[in-house]
Amino acid sequence: MNGGEKPIPMKLGINGLGRIGKLSLWHHVERRYFTELVVNIGREVGMSLEDLALFIEKDSTYGALHHYLYGCKAQRVIEEIDDREGTLRVNGVPVRVLRRHRNPADIGWRDHGVELVVDATGAFLDPTVAADDPKGSVRGHLAAGAKKVIVSAPFKIKDKAKEIPPDALTTVIGINDADYDPQKHIIVSAASCTTTCLAYMVKPLLDYFGAQRILSASMTTVHASTPSQQVLDRAPKAKATDLRKSRSVFNNIILTTTGAAKALGLVIPEMKRIGFIAESVRIPTSTGSLIILVVLIQDESMKNPINRERINAVYQAAQEHFPEGYLRYTEEQNVSSDIIGFPKAAAVIEGHETHTRTAAVRFDLDHILSVCAVLSSESDTGSFDVDEAMKNADALDPANKQRLIEIPVTQAVIYGWYDNELGSYTNMLGDNTVRIAKSMKN
Repeated sequence: MNGGEKPIPMKLGINGLGRIGKLSLWHHVERRYFTELVVNIGREVGMSLEDLALFIEKDSTYGALHHYLYGCKAQRVIEEIDDREGTLRVNGVPVRVLRRHRNPADIGWRDHGVELVVDATGAFLDPTVAADDPKGSVRGHLAAGAKKVIVSAPFKIKDKAKEIPPDALTTVIGINDADYDPQKHIIVSAASCTTTCLAYMVKPLLDYFGAQRILSASMTTVHASTPSQQVLDRAPKAKATDLRKSRSVFNNIILTTTGAAKALGLVIPEMKRIGFIAESVRIPTSTGSLIILVVLIQDESMKNPINRERINAVYQAAQEHFPEGYLRYTEEQNVSSDIIGFPKAAAVIEGHETHTRTAAVRFDLDHILSVCAVLSSESDTGSFDVDEAMKNADALDPANKQRLIEIPVTQAVIYGWYDNELGSYTNMLGDNTVRIAKSMKN
């Protein structure tokens, strides 16, 4: 049992048995917090439930389940397979497999006593879609008897005129837990693996320097391949705009997109006021990803600027304050395989690679003041006093006809590793699931 937790008489539903669904099952049969797992895959698998059991047991990335749980000498932990009833026992945990319905509204969670569902399909991400939508909706789980749903991906609202409903919330455990209201929120997005890592890289900097000193930020995730990519080249689908998605992930570095910047603003609202760019590059590995974060910070002095030691000290101190080891700092020289299976670390900061550059950035004060004057005229409050600002500017350097000012700015580059499947994201998703389950029982 994980962390000495006491099991509760509660069943957990898992919808979908892709990468996150399968590894969530691994997490919860190790943890044994829920008395039963009810897994919906909505279709037959192989010739019988025996074939599904083998799929659960074996994994090309993490090895065999029993070895993951108990080491290389362990024996198989899946037993009591009943194809007719759709049941099996995994590491002592009863698991029921549902193989009939794909639409959440038809699954029948109520009939199986399931109150909490993790939707790991990646197909039902719009919380504004009605439960009875013929194509399915995350709200269908609620209509089928669940009381709360956790989505293992960021929300995606198709109708841009709509906003996230008040009963839905995006959380990264350990970052914005306090935003979760058990009485109000019934649909919770656990964001993404990249957003989770990014949140743990950004939050320490905001806490230390303050959001007002972070001028801009950008990130690139060097991300392992995902099931949405092609094994071999194929013709693009009709009206496809991203032609790279149809290229072989085995043979290429593939440019793609990420919604991490938008999702980060939901988790850390201060980031909405900071210019932020997020990019993604897919590489031919099965898991183990890296974020390269570049942050522009308004410095205080050219004589004693922010340096790599100071940035690293921020993360060394921060890892002591985050719960459950979600943030780790290391000065080892890692490669991506070193991070596979790394338990519960949303971000592993590689301090060896942190570096900074400080420069004095020149600003044309007259141009800045003219822009401020325009903004003041467009503002409802008209709070910017141009005349007073001009007087203050003259006082800075009356002899400076060009009216230039210099501000020290430091650019910091920080590297953060994360296992985008089991080690980081699924383990933290499991923690969030248990936390929400506890709130339902209180």
